[in-house]
Amino acid sequence: MNSVNEKSLEFNKKIKIDFEGGNLTSDAGLLLYKEFDEKIGFSKTIKENICIIDSSADARTHKNEDIAIQRIYQRIAGYDTDDNADELRHDPTFTNILGKESLASQPTISRFNKRVTVETLKSHEYINETLQDKIYSVRMPEHIIFDIDSTNFQTYGDQYGSDYNSHYGSNGYHPLLMFDGLTGDLIKAELRSGNVYTSRQAVRFIGPVLKRYVNKYPNTTKVIRGDSGFATPELYKISEQLDTLYAIRLKVNSTLYKSACEFANEMSKLCKRDFCSYHVVYGEFKYKASSWEKERRVVVKIEKPEDQMCYNYTFIVTNMTLPPESVVKFYCNRGTMENFIKEGKLGLSFDKMSSTTFIANANKLQEMVLAYNFNNWFRNLCLDKTPMKNMTIETIRTKLIKIAAKIVKGGRYLKFKLCSSCPYKEVFFNILNRIFYIPI
Repeated sequence: MNSVNEKSLEFNKKIKIDFEGGNLTSDAGLLLYKEFDEKIGFSKTIKENICIIDSSADARTHKNEDIAIQRIYQRIAGYDTDDNADELRHDPTFTNILGKESLASQPTISRFNKRVTVETLKSHEYINETLQDKIYSVRMPEHIIFDIDSTNFQTYGDQYGSDYNSHYGSNGYHPLLMFDGLTGDLIKAELRSGNVYTSRQAVRFIGPVLKRYVNKYPNTTKVIRGDSGFATPELYKISEQLDTLYAIRLKVNSTLYKSACEFANEMSKLCKRDFCSYHVVYGEFKYKASSWEKERRVVVKIEKPEDQMCYNYTFIVTNMTLPPESVVKFYCNRGTMENFIKEGKLGLSFDKMSSTTFIANANKLQEMVLAYNFNNWFRNLCLDKTPMKNMTIETIRTKLIKIAAKIVKGGRYLKFKLCSSCPYKEVFFNILNRIFYIPI
């Protein structure tokens, strides 16, 4: 007998459809993330350290820490809005990963947003540091490049702290971000008002990170890399005090042009011989701006594009001892940070600040930091030497997370029967084995 909800299709009468397929999920690949979670203690660290002042916490069905973890897993799977929680409430993958009969609903999450405070913000940062230390215990890098930059989070509602930024030409927030330029890890992030200048409170932002790394990882080479927005003497000074290298671009001025006159003459000689071709000259000199307490090394690159008459100048202040050409190439590699920011925005909706209060949005950013790093650590440790290592999270979702599965309950076991036609079966089990052998 046909179900009343069964339908035939016009293009092929032999095909019938209904919604009686059983207990199914479309996100079975999240089980790999949960296995990795258990290995590094991701959820455990959040539960032990998140700070939310809540007098009614013991009476709640959905604990505050569970809601925070739920939102991180939602973001990993691509469900970036609080409303998505209503659609996922009884999804078998999410309920089993989170160990709950049902997920927290959108109204529950909204009430959670009202409970977060500055103390919650600090606990999020501490959680990120603690987990980063665990990852370093598995694979400690010899070099860490602190790529620092600001970006724009465009806003559309009445959100506190949102303001017009003339550089981006839009209303929004203007957060500071610091990535490791080699691993892609998001070391630190801070939400700021939309109208502040790029380097505002940059030293206060960077200083504690440098002190922590100098004390905990003294044998690791540390380098700060930033554009001209961070060309402040206070940043050079704290870097020198804390045994940290730096390569920071300078804004051009008449004094710098005059100091580079020798190299400009060299460029003129090259152009006399062959005016149409591309030419480049590197050099260095000592320079002391009026706001600096001492002279510092400045590296210059003068570039003449093909078939053009004008020269392009690049000035970089540095305490590195590399040759000028190597310093410039090192600085130019900071472009990879733009890819990290793009990954955060396109893959994890970093720039979607939907709460009205600033502190709620600041805590959302910290949750996004944890979600970003969770995926990045998974990629670096579990996908290393696989074709998926350099894929974006959106591609990883398509290939690895969005796997259909049927859940079958037995007397002793709960079986996830994954899609038989999945083309990444072998990769899936290889990743599972890699997680098992991570030496934590």
